Amino acid sequence: MNWQDISYLNSGSAIQKRAFKCLNKLQVFNLLAEYSPILTGTIPIGISIDSSDLDITCRFMDADKFERKMENLFRDQTDFKIQQKEKNGYWVVVASFTYQDFPFEIFGSLFPPTDQNSYRHMLIEHRILQLLGEDFKQKVIQLKKEGLKTEPAFAKLLKLEGNSYQQLLNMEGVTDSEILQHWNKS
Repeated sequence: MNWQDISYLNSGSAIQKRAFKCLNKLQVFNLLAEYSPILTGTIPIGISIDSSDLDITCRFMDADKFERKMENLFRDQTDFKIQQKEKNGYWVVVASFTYQDFPFEIFGSLFPPTDQNSYRHMLIEHRILQLLGEDFKQKVIQLKKEGLKTEPAFAKLLKLEGNSYQQLLNMEGVTDSEILQHWNKS
């Protein structure tokens, strides 16, 4: 799957098709091309709920310049907010707004999008969904509807203890058969 080309959305679920049209109308990937944007989160992997947002992760070389660019591009959008903050020892910029009834969150850091946790989580979650199938997917969606965030929902179903975000990242090195064995025990 080429996650950097959002055309896969156009052949997906109704919400994925809506997201594809929305992203194209806003031209967000063209506008942010210099920052290597990637759509991450639940919509790409088909486990979104009504409150799910369009998460876009980007790489910047200059946080202030990226913040100004986000303000220039999106400040007129509904509920626009932006903040620059330190997270885990490095600077990030987070812009949020609503467009065509979709909440957006654009996250920028010094790291390439493919190295950022949101992308890594999405790959791991997609792999688990592919391995464990529709029943598991529906259980994740139900937990999300009950108020759990995505990573805690996966962790609960897989009986992963501790920090769910870190526990999922730890699964990058786990084999498919280990995931299947772990699921069969739970």
